[in-house]
Amino acid sequence: MKAQPRGTDGSLLLSLPWTLGALLVSLAPHIPYLAIWISVAIVGCAAWRYAIEKGRRMLPSRWVRAALALICFLGVFGTYSSISGVGPGSALLAIMAAMKLLETRKRRDQFVLLFISIFLVMSSLLREQYLWSLPYLIFSTLIIITAWLRMSARGSETARQSFATGGRLLLYAAPLAIAMWIFFPRLASPFWAVPVDSGRATSGLSDTMSPGDISSLSMSDEVAFRVRFEGAVPEPRDRYWRGLVMTSFNGRTWSGSEPRIGAPASQQVAVSGEPVAYEVTLEPTRQQWVFAMDMPMSWSLERTFMGSQQQLFRVRPIDQRVAYSVISYPNYRIQTELPVVFRNWYTNVPANSNTRSAKLAREMRVAAGSDAAYIEAVLAKFHEEEYFYTLQPPPLGNNPVDRFLFDTRRGFCEHYASAFAFMMRSAGIPARIVLGYQGGEINPLGGHLIVRQSDAHAWTEVWLERYGWYRVDPTSAVAPERIEYGARDAVLNGFGESWGYSASSELIHRLTLTWDAMNAKWNDWILGYGPEKQNKFLQWLGMDDPDWQKMLLTLVTSVIALILAISGLLMLRNRAPSRDLATVMYQRFVKKTGLEQSTGETAQEFARRAAIESTLPAAHVDAVTAAYLDARYGAAGDAALANLKSAVAAI
Repeated sequence: MKAQPRGTDGSLLLSLPWTLGALLVSLAPHIPYLAIWISVAIVGCAAWRYAIEKGRRMLPSRWVRAALALICFLGVFGTYSSISGVGPGSALLAIMAAMKLLETRKRRDQFVLLFISIFLVMSSLLREQYLWSLPYLIFSTLIIITAWLRMSARGSETARQSFATGGRLLLYAAPLAIAMWIFFPRLASPFWAVPVDSGRATSGLSDTMSPGDISSLSMSDEVAFRVRFEGAVPEPRDRYWRGLVMTSFNGRTWSGSEPRIGAPASQQVAVSGEPVAYEVTLEPTRQQWVFAMDMPMSWSLERTFMGSQQQLFRVRPIDQRVAYSVISYPNYRIQTELPVVFRNWYTNVPANSNTRSAKLAREMRVAAGSDAAYIEAVLAKFHEEEYFYTLQPPPLGNNPVDRFLFDTRRGFCEHYASAFAFMMRSAGIPARIVLGYQGGEINPLGGHLIVRQSDAHAWTEVWLERYGWYRVDPTSAVAPERIEYGARDAVLNGFGESWGYSASSELIHRLTLTWDAMNAKWNDWILGYGPEKQNKFLQWLGMDDPDWQKMLLTLVTSVIALILAISGLLMLRNRAPSRDLATVMYQRFVKKTGLEQSTGETAQEFARRAAIESTLPAAHVDAVTAAYLDARYGAAGDAALANLKSAVAAI
């Protein structure tokens, strides 16, 4: 087998920078998710390949390239423990594109690199389709097309001209893409499911709770979910977004059981009053919990059930943005009858743990005389004594409830919820902790409610005779503004002045709301364009009872019509220039000579040949030739055309 030449002659020096630029642009969205060594390797290979081309040096040998490819493959597998999925797959594709650079000798190799660039751009959409995805998609595709055109561009063609040509090609393709996006039948679920790799759940809430877990989220502006109410927005004190329920306590950490279907869970709920209807757009969490306002009674999200503690969960983790409708009742009662076995479970506390708090709880219960009075006494203790609500509580160590109640007296919502639930259980009152979100901020531009990670909250539920499970939020006894306004509103109303909020931050906040409103519309109109919205849109266009046959027929018809229209525009734009009248009449003369004019043969040369080879008199030939030259290149205008017409007609 003949060895492949490894030398370079600099023929790719003009087009190679564009290919490298297209590859780097396509890699940009993946860089935050790539290991550092992969990004360094890609940049290093790009610089190495350009230096080789510029210096007319030798490419690495086949054995060197094979060794590097094997090392990089093993590196990706070792870093991600897999080669499948969006993260490992993108990393492997990116590093192999860098390896391909080291064997790029001809333009066909550059074509392969540009194909890889297109795949990298498309694979970034598998991870997320943010609002900026559309301008990035347009820009990156334009760069790739321009790089493609630069490989075959004439020497006189500038980069600006290639860029303009690429822009025109995108404009021609845009109507076809829009038509296919509108009319192609939508499915309720995607064609395939690609696992999005992430080392953590993005909801910010886990299935365990220790003091300090939620306070770490308190300043996060990441959106947890958005809510659009059909009627009036409920008051903040009613906006408790139920997530998961903690029922077990080991002395420091609260935990809950795995989500399971509780057949009588919804039957244990008695509702009254007016319901609240709304739609939730939940960001990906990679968890099973589905958040809804207390108390949800019906929901539209498929494969979603109510757990045994009235929490909603989905069978499959939520690894994509989902939208679902819910009907909740703010006025409700849960499980007015509690069997003894469950009562013992909900009053269980570990022995020899937080003993001072347990002793205090029993003493206060005896002094109070009743469960309701005891609950009020504990809340009064939090309110009247020097307990502080802070986002930076001191560490608690062992026996966290004792240290919090008697020593530090500073904490966030999980500190108060944990201490309150422990004191209830120590006094024989069934208690559990609910994790979720509370409040939310109304976006006046979009008309929806934004619930951020900073709204993460923990509260308690206690069980009382005749009332069943009853919500008690001990944080409201210490920081009522946290409940009346919500975490972010409390900050903007002076609750967090110590964090440095000022007038300039208010302007930034307004810009943030504007961006959020744009994102909400993007999610609703573009990403949320599913079967239901497609049917409504087609009905609005006048298509009665749209089905997939009608949509496909409309799609094919629209695409054919657009192709014909675009083809017509291209024909008009690239049509050959019409011949002038002088040329038309001169061609008549040539035909009368019985000869054919050769390519590049001038009128004078043809006249000399016609005088010899044609049967026409030389005087007629000379007269027509002189009249044609005068009409074609002279300044006589219409008079010269008239003379030419007369000379041709005289033959």
